[in-house]
Amino acid sequence: MDIKLDPSRDDLPLMANTSHILVKHYVLDLDVDFESQIIEGTIVLFFESGNKFKKQSSSTEETYPSESNEACKFRTAEPCHIPVTNTRTVSSKMGYNDFVICGKGEKDTSGKDGNHDNQEQASGISSSKYCCDTGNHGSEDFLLVLDCCDLSVLKVEEVDVAAVPGIEKFTRSPKLRNQIVRELVALPADRWREQLDYYARCSQAPGCGELLFDIDTWSLQIRKTGAQTATDFPHAIRIRYTTKPQGRSVTWTSDQSGRPCVYTMGSPINNRALFPCQEPPVAMSTWQATVRAAASFVVLMSGENSAKPTQLREGCSSWHYYVTMPMPASTFTIAVGSWTETKPEICSSNDLATERSFSPFEADFRYVGVCGHMEYPCRFQNASATTQEIIPHRVFAPVCLKGACQETLLPLIPPCLSAAHSVLGTHPFSRLDVLIVPANFPSLGMASPHLVFLSQSTLTGMSQLCGTRLCHEIAHAWFGLAIGARDWTEEWLSEGFATHLEDVFWAKAQQQLAPDETQEQQELRACLRWRRLQDEVRNSPEDMQVLRPNKEKTGHVSDSGSSVIKHGLNPEKVFMQVHYLKGYFLLRFLAKRLGDDTYFSFLRKFVHTFHGQLILSQDFLQMLLESIPEERRLELSVENIFRDWLETSGIPQPLQRERLAGAECGLARQVSAEVAKWVRVNRRPRKRKRKETEVLEKLLPDQLVLLLEHLLEQKTMNPRTLQRLERTYHLSEQDAEVRHRWCELVVKHKYTKAYRNVERFLQEDQAMGIYLYGELMVSEDARQQQLARRCFELSREQMDRPSAEVVAEMLF
Repeated sequence: MDIKLDPSRDDLPLMANTSHILVKHYVLDLDVDFESQIIEGTIVLFFESGNKFKKQSSSTEETYPSESNEACKFRTAEPCHIPVTNTRTVSSKMGYNDFVICGKGEKDTSGKDGNHDNQEQASGISSSKYCCDTGNHGSEDFLLVLDCCDLSVLKVEEVDVAAVPGIEKFTRSPKLRNQIVRELVALPADRWREQLDYYARCSQAPGCGELLFDIDTWSLQIRKTGAQTATDFPHAIRIRYTTKPQGRSVTWTSDQSGRPCVYTMGSPINNRALFPCQEPPVAMSTWQATVRAAASFVVLMSGENSAKPTQLREGCSSWHYYVTMPMPASTFTIAVGSWTETKPEICSSNDLATERSFSPFEADFRYVGVCGHMEYPCRFQNASATTQEIIPHRVFAPVCLKGACQETLLPLIPPCLSAAHSVLGTHPFSRLDVLIVPANFPSLGMASPHLVFLSQSTLTGMSQLCGTRLCHEIAHAWFGLAIGARDWTEEWLSEGFATHLEDVFWAKAQQQLAPDETQEQQELRACLRWRRLQDEVRNSPEDMQVLRPNKEKTGHVSDSGSSVIKHGLNPEKVFMQVHYLKGYFLLRFLAKRLGDDTYFSFLRKFVHTFHGQLILSQDFLQMLLESIPEERRLELSVENIFRDWLETSGIPQPLQRERLAGAECGLARQVSAEVAKWVRVNRRPRKRKRKETEVLEKLLPDQLVLLLEHLLEQKTMNPRTLQRLERTYHLSEQDAEVRHRWCELVVKHKYTKAYRNVERFLQEDQAMGIYLYGELMVSEDARQQQLARRCFELSREQMDRPSAEVVAEMLF
């Protein structure tokens, strides 16, 4: 079944039939080839099937009939060698010298072998429901459907796990392959090391029969002749495949030092163009990966271990990572480049004591059942981990940014981690790597298990932008990763919480702030977000402003487990912040109603109850309201919150009333006074006999943003005023948020002397510069349009694809 979608308006299909069979563990064995810009190798999938995968809610949507042997021409491939690699790694020194290509062949042309390509076939299916009924129908074989896109699949085979030496030690049925896998995936949490070891051994076992497969735009479909049910289908299969240079899950580019790199950048299609997988969030799995690259490269990945390279032949290194906490495959992240680790110049003994790493092996898992999630080595049950304020962390960046990281980023991580722990308690993950990604990264940050990406834009100006963005990504460890949304359309459960918590964390991280200063800063940020939300509501489609667009069908899937993500492929969605902003204001509203002490006490309880699980909005809201005595609920109900906040477009009415009734905070009043001064300065005649008398106040970065936003509302500002404005506040040296507003002011008033600031911003702050292109073109000024086209031509080859498409539409 091949479904063609128009990415400008359509939803993203999740094709995997997770209601019938679930991937429990992935073993990846990959080579990264920078010359041909492909990642190639194998992935072994270990499955569990059974009646336990009944849907939590069922949809009445139509489903497509199962694929018949006549409709799908399944194929097998020529035998190919499956390399046996040692999954254990040892510590050794890293070199950053010449690039040694550790791959094979020329650049993939993505179409040389029609049998193995993800072909764009025409389809007569026009429905917006992409469900595939893959259950057993009479004598038909069971069909495994995996999410897959932009991959060349070369071979699929069953793995003979019964051939693994020593397998009989933990299984009662050493000759029954599926039974071996069932017992392997069911090993208790305190045997996680043994489990990982046997996963690795099984992944290297020989094949015992090729499987029929077909591949279309969105999925890989696999059958075994005679296997009519999910229970009969092989529970360990190996897929040999290669990515494509233009695959949408990874970006091949150069870092700020001009060296090649590749990384997953949070694509709308997630990881299905990196490896075949089950994308629906319900498919919670663990993984381990061995990745080989030239010895000059560092491989960073979502993994519990701080991997060190194993030196191999021909100038190659091997890196091995693993994860024991089950999570959706979409959270897997990798970055390969010539990164250099930035270390503090002085490391105190107190820091070392606080940061001691706690392995899952150190925990006593006799009481793991206390948690509500499936069994795994959980830090919430490790007494030592629960008191660990600062987890071990490392910072990586291109060599040219090492100094900026040492000065700005490194000192912020310990206080931000400590602040997060003081608010929410146990860190869900045992360690953290932070990477400054290339300039083409399309956002300010991205969180994944054990690994955070930050834009280089966070390193400029004062520490506030870096600190708040770091706090935002740290918050995702709890909300977005340890606790995930069961329906991805409910993004507010991740982004709303992270936006609300970033202010709370950052206030605590700034230990010198008095309570009234904290309150003032948070009110100022609320003021800025209120302005942003109003602007977004005015300039976005109404149906994309709803936080719970599926309403009563939220969380529903087809009988097979497939579903769609509403607006998942809409390029505008990437740049929208409505889920961040409306979610933030809802949580702020609830915290005010309950009082901060009550609210954050509840939040810790909620985290402890739901970590390691997937939730819907009602799970949070019901538990919140049940924890409050009825007389204190103040007419709050789940139904009212759905109606007023989550299921309507526009500004929520409770928020509208609150903002109209609220008084301007002190920091905002100070900005208003400064705006009045600048308006007077702008109105004065060019020549004055007496000296300028306006005394201008020093402003915080957020105040500068608000000042510039107010000045953007002025119809005209003369070059003399703009020049004084720039010199007074050193605007070209401020953080990216301030410089963005400054560039908008420059463009609006055609202040040609500062066009260099606009050019620099478009080149170095690509995560924030998209709309500047639009403003340059809307002006219909020939010089500004030429500037926009020149900057785009310089950066389009490195720009991420969705951003480049949006900008190209603006310019041409």
